[in-house]
Amino acid sequence: MTGLAVHPTESNIDKDELLAKHTPLLKRIAYHLISRLPPEVQIDDLMQAGVIGLLEAASHYDSSQGASFTTYAGIRIRGAMLDELRRSDWKPRSVHRNTRRFSTAVQSIEHRERRPARDWEIALEMGIDVEEYHRLLRDVAGYRVVSTDDVFNLGEDYEGIGSGPLEQVQKSAFKEALAETIRDLPEREKLVIVLYYDEELNLREIGEVLGVSESRICQIHGQALIRLRARMRDWLKGELPFSRSW
Repeated sequence: MTGLAVHPTESNIDKDELLAKHTPLLKRIAYHLISRLPPEVQIDDLMQAGVIGLLEAASHYDSSQGASFTTYAGIRIRGAMLDELRRSDWKPRSVHRNTRRFSTAVQSIEHRERRPARDWEIALEMGIDVEEYHRLLRDVAGYRVVSTDDVFNLGEDYEGIGSGPLEQVQKSAFKEALAETIRDLPEREKLVIVLYYDEELNLREIGEVLGVSESRICQIHGQALIRLRARMRDWLKGELPFSRSW
């Protein structure tokens, strides 16, 4: 493929030149994402998806919008890699199943008690002991997502955002609801979410900030994601979210 519609300074660049010039960008994004994913995800798969994002960026870039091509391409590359992760569904069925169990238990407790569910209560609701609860939580948290856009992409069936003419309005409303729900998390869970997704620290670095072990941060992160799913579950199914007074 030649004659890609890139920005004016690269108007005559062909596919091979485009890839050669931007391979460092592809690798940087891929290795950043792979560091936050389980070993089942292969770097080559991310790189291949990233190439598609790069070619799409070259075809759609508009310099009049103000962003540099590198900035625009980085966004498209990362988006293509995340799309590939969603399509490939690399999480074991046990993670899907336990995510639903956790979410159902948390929602039931918080509906009933009108406050954040505690770990021992979740375990009791699920009919397991606390040690087993923490083990399952580590399994679920081990398949962590890489951005807040993917907080709910953990395998549970839901209707999600529509694709009609009101899609952008729906997405905006969803993001506002998600931001409000994050603000309502218990303080430590909220801090872990902010450090992991906004500041992009890894679990070890967050543990150093909070003075606890990496495994403990993994638990807190997993429980925060489960709590978010539970609290947004009605919204995602097209129903009004339950109100909270705590």
